[in-house]
Amino acid sequence: MNDTYTLHVAGVTRELPICAINEHLSIAAFIMFSDVELTVACAKALLEKCPEFDVIVTAEAKGIPLAYEMSRQSGKVYIPARKGEKLYMRDPIVVEDQSITTSAKQKLVIDRKDLEAMNGKRVLIVDDVISTGGSLLALEALVARSTGTVVGRAAALAEGDATERTDIIFLEKLPLFEH
Repeated sequence: MNDTYTLHVAGVTRELPICAINEHLSIAAFIMFSDVELTVACAKALLEKCPEFDVIVTAEAKGIPLAYEMSRQSGKVYIPARKGEKLYMRDPIVVEDQSITTSAKQKLVIDRKDLEAMNGKRVLIVDDVISTGGSLLALEALVARSTGTVVGRAAALAEGDATERTDIIFLEKLPLFEH
């Protein structure tokens, strides 16, 4: 197996390192952190494909650069769901999530004031990669605690079975490497 996977997305090409998740499965690691060119290009391309929305919601941490840039380009608010309760949160709301890249269950937390900011709004859920859909479900569960409506689920990439989903918006497919 190659050590890297060549990805072409939103007019940008990157060599992604292939990393073992377990003895049977490897993934191509897609990291937007510090890659401004990639983040800006993916945000622009996704915004062109997304429905009208009022608020972006994402999960900490890898979805934040994309959500921020989509927020900056669109002028719409973005709200990150944090991995744990923070001191500034007066009334934290917690849901659990299982991700393909994290061995243990993780929490997503949002303060009630952020839920109230979603009330009556069209909410776009954004992440860097959609794979198992666990993070999406957790984010949807958080949004469901408001009166906001999820109008779309978007990511730069879809991986594995997610590439066959018709309820998500993504720019390119990312293969899984079974061994």
